Amino acid sequence: MISTMENDERHTISCLVENRAGVLARIASLFSARGYNIDSLAVGITEKPDVSRMTIVVRGDDKILEQVLKQLDRLVDVIRVTDYRTISHIERDLALIKVKASKDQRSEIMQICAIFRYKIIDVAPQSLVIEATGDEEKISALLDILRPFGVLEMSRTGIVAVARGETSLSV
Repeated sequence: MISTMENDERHTISCLVENRAGVLARIASLFSARGYNIDSLAVGITEKPDVSRMTIVVRGDDKILEQVLKQLDRLVDVIRVTDYRTISHIERDLALIKVKASKDQRSEIMQICAIFRYKIIDVAPQSLVIEATGDEEKISALLDILRPFGVLEMSRTGIVAVARGETSLSV
């Protein structure tokens, strides 16, 4: 079983799949039926309208990862499965964070955002919404700093990834 234990290795997997109804449900069912936990799942259309890319983050040892990759590869709607641990790649996460912000706190929060190079995308009388894009650790660091102000709401995309350089994982 894939767990979320601290000592389990984190794996980012890319699946190119047919862009049609039910594919996401079949892949999610594969994980849940076997008791595997998905840490992050992001799905979107690729440069080809009939193909979507799923970026799945799971934790587990090499044996479990091998099982996951083989089972994904067997699904009819899956075109290609790639384990990013063997490929130089870039990962990013997007978070929208609504934080309490009184008049007295706004300038401090704005300075924090400037240091992290994040944008304030909405201003309300008692709150700000921050757009944060980066790796998981950088967004987690921002959240740690913002928590004392009061995080009112947050939405994250999960990891998206792409291979570096000339390597292409497209169909």
